[in-house]
Amino acid sequence: MRPSSPAHGPGSNPDFVRGVRLGVDVGTVRVGVARSDPHGILATPVATLPRDETGGSDLATLRDLVLEHEVVEVVVGLPRTLRGAVGPAAAAARSYGDRLSALIGPVPVVYVDERLTSVTANRVLAERGIREKDRRSVVDQAAAVAILQIRLDAISAAQRSRG
Repeated sequence: MRPSSPAHGPGSNPDFVRGVRLGVDVGTVRVGVARSDPHGILATPVATLPRDETGGSDLATLRDLVLEHEVVEVVVGLPRTLRGAVGPAAAAARSYGDRLSALIGPVPVVYVDERLTSVTANRVLAERGIREKDRRSVVDQAAAVAILQIRLDAISAAQRSRG
């Protein structure tokens, strides 16, 4: 699934693979999905998938998106508690990521701390005047964008520090 000859940025970390990344916000009812541009600069919303714990159609759709966009990495939000502990929500997100990883290997699944991304996404959407009823359909995408942007910014900072 990974492109056969990954492109690395000029002067970049040889471990950094240039390409599209997917961000995933795992909820109990919905799964938000975002994607990056191939240069890893900007995350944009893609979809909100209904969570399908019995049939796995959400995981199958993510697998299809990985193939369609030639994704080099999937970033799953890990909702730690405010104290940084791994609670039930983080354990559920990791379990989801592990099931996804089994479907998309060798494309790696990485986890990022996503404390309060859904809260922040809700606040931003409210500030933009989007009614609460209308927010439900996009808040998971907005959280996925925030999760992916955290990863993209971390990669960018690491690249700059390597000079």
